[in-house]
Parts: sequence; structure tokens; C-alpha cells
Amino acid sequence: MNGDNFAVSERLVSASYVRQASQARRGHEQLIRLLLEQGKCPEEGWSESTIELFLNELAVMDSNNFLGNCGVGEREGRVASSLVARRHYRLIHGIGRSGDIAAIQPKAAGSSLLNKLTNSLVLDILKLSGVRSVASCFVVPMATGMSLTLCFLTLRQRRPKARYIIWPRIDQKSCFKAMITAGFEPVIIENVLEGDELRTDLEAVERKIEALGADSILCVHSTTSCFAPRVPDRLEELATICAKYNIPHIVNNAYGVQSSKCMHLIQQGARVGRIDAFVQSLDKNFMVPVGGAIIAGFDDSFVQEISKTYPGRASASPSLDLLITLLTLGASGYKKLLSDRKEMYKLLAKELKTLASAHGERLLDTPHNPISLAMSLNGLQDSGDQTVTQLGSMLFTRQVSGARVVTLGKEQTIGGHTFCGFMSHSDAYPCPYLNAAAAVGITHEDVSMCIKRLDKCLRTLQKEAQSRSPLTPPS
Repeated sequence: MNGDNFAVSERLVSASYVRQASQARRGHEQLIRLLLEQGKCPEEGWSESTIELFLNELAVMDSNNFLGNCGVGEREGRVASSLVARRHYRLIHGIGRSGDIAAIQPKAAGSSLLNKLTNSLVLDILKLSGVRSVASCFVVPMATGMSLTLCFLTLRQRRPKARYIIWPRIDQKSCFKAMITAGFEPVIIENVLEGDELRTDLEAVERKIEALGADSILCVHSTTSCFAPRVPDRLEELATICAKYNIPHIVNNAYGVQSSKCMHLIQQGARVGRIDAFVQSLDKNFMVPVGGAIIAGFDDSFVQEISKTYPGRASASPSLDLLITLLTLGASGYKKLLSDRKEMYKLLAKELKTLASAHGERLLDTPHNPISLAMSLNGLQDSGDQTVTQLGSMLFTRQVSGARVVTLGKEQTIGGHTFCGFMSHSDAYPCPYLNAAAAVGITHEDVSMCIKRLDKCLRTLQKEAQSRSPLTPPS
């Protein structure tokens, strides 16, 4: 309804009622206008009615929704199921063009606007979360691993002689496979044990660079968010090394946006040295469905180069989901989620420490990891690896998801390389342990239920172990 239509409506309905409705409509439009003018996440979240109005306005800007449109091409936004059309708010054309995921589509002004706005809002959120000097970013409809691969393939054009990627070890398959899929040879730098923490071996990184030669190295591939007892890499020092040897630096920041500590490491690394791009997951940081990531960096031209490496158009679903989520939360809502997560981390640490003590175990001391926690399982190890892994099965069947039980000495072969002690980020970590994470969206109820069920499982396994032990003869 525009002004003319409201004026005509006064012939049918009382003018005072129509004027009231017109003012209400202008309230929605004012929010939309500010969004378009500022390109930033609104401070307060929008109502669903405003969001749906906006999405419908975007949809009617795409040619597949034009009245009387006659499409004779191979891609005309045709959808067989009305359910599918409604699921996507009739935004069918996706984002980008065949040569550039960031390009404007002539047939899809609405979808193109959605893409530009989402990227702009994400840039604002990354700055709000702690990386204030980030210059550019874009949402890509691939999860973190393939998004890292895209970064490596882009660097290949700049460093055609490079064969190797320096990679401080983290036992997570997708980031390792990302390097292999891009056609490079990972050079694994084992972590060093400092107290309970596994930390970056900076001397080993520099020795390997000097041994291989800087020109043969595509980049250093570091990590922020990770499972304890590994902690985020020493990003400032790695960035300084990369600047010293003129080697690119790609950071796997998978679920680090939710952590001010991880974001601070990236900001500081870029300030004192070199970070070319950092990649983060959408689902882990923003509570949307799996399938998208954000590629961001401090040099707009390089970020644009990565986006142009993506072949073909792309699905708009991750961008649409993220736009809806950010408009729903607003900047204040997202900041509250981050604040709540920090409090839940403290609660989870406190409860795990108390539980561990009650069972003769301990909470591993990993202060540099702001998201993940680890509790030793030495008592269960006395009964063998099978008892340790049984705890993981018991938790899963009791609907405790996300907890990881790590045994000693497990081997895993990925891309022809065999990791010893896989999942522990080390060939020989001193003890088996249980992981739990306080990620964005976790609630007080999640923590309390997890602790109760974990306690019950531990008591059950301890009783079973005691029943299998031979009776000690009286002295």
C-alpha cells in the first residue's frame, strides 16, 4: 500500500482509520529505510511482521515474481512446489552470477539487495564482536571446511610455486581435508604441553618455514576456537612470523565469533602482523541451519578476490537465514546472547569442577580456551578404554549431545596421514578426558541436566567396575 492507495481507501473506510493504518505502515517503512541507509544491524530486533513485509518487498523485485513476466531462458526462477516457494519467500534466483558470487543479477534485484545487505550487517556484527578493523566480508553457502578450501585456492593464484601449508595440529577432520582438497601438503606442527594446555610451538613453525623456504609455503593455517585441552593458537606471534617471512595467514575461526577472546586474538594479530582472511561458521555462531560460512579479511581487494574464485551462482538460503536472524535479534539481542554465553561458561566450569572432584577427577586447567572445557577420566581408564568410550555412549543415549569422550592412543588416517592420539590434538596426552562446551545459545537447564546425567553415568560405571573387581581378602 502506497500513499495513493491509502487515499483511495478513504472512500471505503473511515479516513481516520485509514490514516492510523498509514502511520503504522510508515513505522515499518522507517525501519526498512534506516536499514538501507545505514547498512548496519538495527540496535533493537524487528517484529516478524516487519521482517516478512521486507522480505515480500524484496521478492517482488525479482523477475520471477513480476506480473505478466514471460521467461524463455533456462533459469527463470520456476518452482514446482508452492511449499518450496513459500519456504524461500519466493526468492528463487539465488545470489551472484556465473562469474562472481558477489555480482548483481539483472533478473533479481531483490535477491541481490538481500545479499549486499546481509554482507553489510555481518561486517557490522564482526566489528561489534571485537574485530573492529575488519575491512570486508561475504557470506558463502558452504560450511567452514570448503570455505577454507576456497581461500587456499585463491592464494594459489598469488603463489603458484607453493606446495605446503603450515598447520599447528588440531584434531578436526574438515580443516585438514580442506588443505588436501585444495591440492596442498599439510605440514603438521605438533603442539607443546604447557600445564594441561596444548599450545602452539612457535619455534617449530619458524624452523619449518626456514627449512622449506618461504616461497614454497602457501600460508600458515591457524585456529582459534577448538576443543580443550587445546587452546587457540598464539595468533599474535604467528601473525608476526607471517609478516616477517611474507607468508599469507588464514585463520580457522569456526565458532570464534561468539568469543570476545578469539575475536581479540584476530584483531591483535592483524594489528601487529599479518592475517589475510579468517573464516567462521554461520550455524555455530548465529544459530541458523548448517550450510554457510563467513569469509572476512582486512584487505577488501583480497576478500573480493576470494569471492570471485567461487564458480557460479550460489544458494541464497544461508544469507536469507542469517538476515532474518540478525533482524530478529538486533545488535542488542546478539550482544546479550554473547554475554549470556560467558555466564554459562562460568557455570559449566564451576559445576564440572565440583562433579570432577566428587568422582576423584579434576577439571583440566585450560584458561586460554574460552568455550570448551575438559574433565579427566583417569578413574575410568583404570578399567580400560572400553569403559571410557562406554561413558560417551551412555551420555548420548541419555540425550546429552555434544559431549566428547577422548581415549588415549587412538589412531586415525586422513588423506594418507596417520594421527596418533587422534581427537586429543597430541600424540600422547597424559590422560583421557571428557569435553563439554558452553557455546552460544546454551541455557542453565542444559548445564544442570548435563551435570545430573553425567553424574549418574559415572556412578553407574564405577559400580560396575567395583562389581568386576575381586574381593580383597581380610588382613
